[in-house]
Amino acid sequence: MKVYFDGGCQPNPGKMEIAVVARGESYFLDDIGDGTNGDAEWLALIHAVRIAQQLAVRDIILLGDSVTVINQAKGIAKCRGAALQRHFEEFRSLTADMPGLRVRKIGRHQNLAGIALARRHLASRQQ
Repeated sequence: MKVYFDGGCQPNPGKMEIAVVARGESYFLDDIGDGTNGDAEWLALIHAVRIAQQLAVRDIILLGDSVTVINQAKGIAKCRGAALQRHFEEFRSLTADMPGLRVRKIGRHQNLAGIALARRHLASRQQ
């Protein structure tokens, strides 16, 4: 199953928000504290893992558009700084019993979670 994730903050650093899309349903967490875009992307990835676990899915592909976070999650790039290292350790702990888990980079225009966040912002501005 494909699970899309995206996170961001305004300004950077600033108040973070994240989105996850799984099985056609969008999951949002707003104002989850202050941090950087990197923190928000990591928290979105971690939330995506938790949602996949709740859905009891075995074959999971986590899809995001942050090259840095994807490479860090795969162990290709180092997590610089204590906060990013904590996110990485939490991710590894959550996924230790998930051997079929894959993390992949997709384009921003393909990221259903990012699209959901953008639509949500647009709708809130029109109200």
